Amino acid sequence: MNLPIYSALLAAFLVVLQVGLMMSVGFHRLQGQYIGIGNDRQLERKVRRHGNLAENAGLFIAALALLELIVGSTQGVLILCIAFAVVRAAHAFGFSSLAGSHGDNVTGGRRVFAVGRMIGAFGTAIVAVAIAASIMIALL
Repeated sequence: MNLPIYSALLAAFLVVLQVGLMMSVGFHRLQGQYIGIGNDRQLERKVRRHGNLAENAGLFIAALALLELIVGSTQGVLILCIAFAVVRAAHAFGFSSLAGSHGDNVTGGRRVFAVGRMIGAFGTAIVAVAIAASIMIALL
């Protein structure tokens, strides 16, 4: 039986990313907003980027691990794992600025944050469809 090595490596990367985002929220909360976000837009964006990864990572790891168990550790599975890692990192980067998370001052160099968020969101959807299609094709 093949072990889902690529999915495990992706999981390790996502755990490190999630811990980094979690710590960002925690350190921000030291400023006094211990529950909720109040009117703090910076805290809101940090909570959303942390929460959005948490909402997506588990399902994708499970689906990729199942795909890898079904088809083996193929180049296609590796590409999907790398793609998911890249788009989730882009999404977190996009949320690292109010320009990316709230559309504030999306001009010049600040536009890169909004683009990062867009790549993250659309990329996640594209990878999701590719994973689902790969599982269905492999099983049919």
